Amino acid sequence: MAKYAAQGAQVTLVTCTLGEEGEVLVPDLAHLAADQQDALGQHRIGELAEAMSILGVEDHRFLGGPGRFRDSGMMGVDSNERPDCLWRADLLEAASELVAVIRQVRPQVAVTYDDFGGYGHPDHIQAHRITHYAVSLAESASFRPELGPAWSVQKVYWTAFPRSVIREGIQALQEAGSESEFAAMDPDDLPFACEDSLITTQIDGAPFTEAKMAALAAHRTQVTVDGGFFALSNNLGSQVWGTEYYRLARGTAHPDAADGKESDLFAGIS
Repeated sequence: MAKYAAQGAQVTLVTCTLGEEGEVLVPDLAHLAADQQDALGQHRIGELAEAMSILGVEDHRFLGGPGRFRDSGMMGVDSNERPDCLWRADLLEAASELVAVIRQVRPQVAVTYDDFGGYGHPDHIQAHRITHYAVSLAESASFRPELGPAWSVQKVYWTAFPRSVIREGIQALQEAGSESEFAAMDPDDLPFACEDSLITTQIDGAPFTEAKMAALAAHRTQVTVDGGFFALSNNLGSQVWGTEYYRLARGTAHPDAADGKESDLFAGIS
């Protein structure tokens, strides 16, 4: 996002929930949690705004407005059953909200989670479904014309974590004698790892690595950049944080690199 915003592209972020069910990592803010004051969502609006300011993204919005769809929590927990959570949302209703954004912004490219939702989070899976449904509906002139004229998104990408990169990170942790839980993992058993052969697009964003880390750190209640997943990825430094990988799910790939991958999400788009 920082890379394309800096190049002058219109970048729009659509966030589906306020993250109300998230874990609060800051002890002084523990009272905001869903099982206490249930005020985390409003707090995280500010964290997101700060992160987007760091990345230079001026257009960030919530699907249907702030709080329209509630965070569902991790898969299999009680909050999945709430009728107002995203996991239980009517897919057509949610997709229609995104159709309105697509027809207003008229994007050439859309980026979303893969069909596993990155790491299996129900709201990430639902965001994947909503995105694909909305892209299809938006290009039909007969669907909800009051939402604006039909628009066709030319390319849809899924974010991806290459298995080879994850394997290198685990090896680096082991060689460093790390006691992190990731050091004991087998990259072949990780469901979020993507086979390298499926990666279609590799984006070099090295000049924006510092901004990326600062934006992540802005989500103080949820993200700590010195442990967990970051303990794995930090062992690869800029190879992970300065490079992002994608799978082209809709549209035509236009490889322009020696390894047969695209180096630009807008490759082939005039």
